[in-house]
Amino acid sequence: MAQPVTQLDEAASEVSAAVAPLHDEGDPHKYIIAFAVVLAALMQVIDSSIVNVALPDMMGNLGASLDEIAWVSTGYILASVIIIPLTGWLGSFFGRKRYFVGSIIIFTAASVLCGASHSLSALIFWRIVQGLGGGALMTVSQAVLFEAFPRREAGTAMALFGLGVMVGPTIGPTLGGWLTDNYGWPWIFYINLPVGILAAVMIAAFVHDSEYQEKPSAIDYQGIALLAISVGALQYVLEHGQREDWFDSRLIVSLLTIGLVGGVALVWRELTTDHPVIDFRVLRHRQMWVGTLLGVVMGVGLYAMSFTLPVFLQSNLHMTAQQTGIVLLPGAIATALSMALVGRLTSRFDPRVLITIGALIFALAAWQLSKITGLSGGNDFFWPLIFRGVGLGFMFVPLTTVTLAQLSPRELPQGVGLYSFFRQLGGSFGIAGIATLLARYTTQMRAVLGDHIVAGDPTTVTRLNGLTAGMIARGADAWTARQRALALLDRQLIGQASVIAYGKIYVLAAALILLLIPLLLLVRETKGAGGDHAIME
Repeated sequence: MAQPVTQLDEAASEVSAAVAPLHDEGDPHKYIIAFAVVLAALMQVIDSSIVNVALPDMMGNLGASLDEIAWVSTGYILASVIIIPLTGWLGSFFGRKRYFVGSIIIFTAASVLCGASHSLSALIFWRIVQGLGGGALMTVSQAVLFEAFPRREAGTAMALFGLGVMVGPTIGPTLGGWLTDNYGWPWIFYINLPVGILAAVMIAAFVHDSEYQEKPSAIDYQGIALLAISVGALQYVLEHGQREDWFDSRLIVSLLTIGLVGGVALVWRELTTDHPVIDFRVLRHRQMWVGTLLGVVMGVGLYAMSFTLPVFLQSNLHMTAQQTGIVLLPGAIATALSMALVGRLTSRFDPRVLITIGALIFALAAWQLSKITGLSGGNDFFWPLIFRGVGLGFMFVPLTTVTLAQLSPRELPQGVGLYSFFRQLGGSFGIAGIATLLARYTTQMRAVLGDHIVAGDPTTVTRLNGLTAGMIARGADAWTARQRALALLDRQLIGQASVIAYGKIYVLAAALILLLIPLLLLVRETKGAGGDHAIME
């Protein structure tokens, strides 16, 4: 009996050897798949930023206050963040292709219904539905793309994905401003219709279910409930904590407690159940948990710049949304080009070297931005944003590739979901922390600068008299002119304090990104993350 078994083994080996090269070439339609999934991801990323530009018009059209209209963004973010870690399980339960196409349809249909909404409550409801569909677009796109390309081209796959993810936030404000100014705010949602249809049709035609997916035999309702409660509460705290003065608000303290206790309960539940909706066990891989930690740090540092820069351009330098987009565009192009380059370099060089280079270039850009003033123009941002774009490309591609390198095909969807979730959570922490520090730094700098403005100071007297004379020349009486001059002087003081505060934020962003370098010591040496993905002990 030994001989037949040996012959059978040899035959199996020959078949495996014949099939391996074919499988190693990836999907024959990999570039078409790349275009389709990046289109879906780009639609979601653009929509996340395009709405903010149109909020003032929505307020006027729907008769909503600032706090009320904020739920148009908050509702979407809450829904999408809750869905992101569930995407791996949902893809296995419904079938990845069916779930992906269904999510695009839900996102696109909800977009149309958002544009057709005539009340704030309807708009918020459909934004939540849109978030439920949009949460899958980023994570499932990444998993599909990673499987469509052979492992040696993983860097190229992540570079293609990064193009949509990183360029989208730059396109969003410009496109949103143009659509809102020329056609009205509903068109920021209607624009998703043709894009969504094209993406859904292409994915239905070319994307296939993973051969490794297995439908869960049971539904972990407790895990889903704990996820929704804990993540929803924590995300609300991060979104509204600064506005409600953090721990001075009983609501914020209560939700933070719920979020933390619920998070601990969620992890315990998922590690002890046989059919978890979130498989935290994938974090047992060294590359996975180290890469996720690095992703959180990168998310905090990255959002410190991405969140504050458009605000500075529009509030301090008084640029329009379209002008802001034009200023940011060269950086987006630099990101695209650097990702295309790094996608090829990832298979040839130690990714830790590429990430280190990216962190240094990104930190240089942040340091250059810390030198901005209230008189800076668009040209002053050109080279800092070019450097930021190059640094971002050098960090994003190898870090994503290394993080997912040790995962088996069955673990990949869960790993992508967790990595995306924690990177998003890091970004939320970054935005919340930066908004708080920005307000605190501005208050501190205003007090410091105010100490130098006294009644007997010759420079102050000269400045105040000049402003008063200007007001009188415009027709104001002496008393009114004096009050307006004092108010204007105070605004100028706050403006200067704000500029200094932004500079401090960018120095902090540089320090956070540089923190990636020592953390890279936790990453094991690799033979090129885009190559065979072998981890060297």
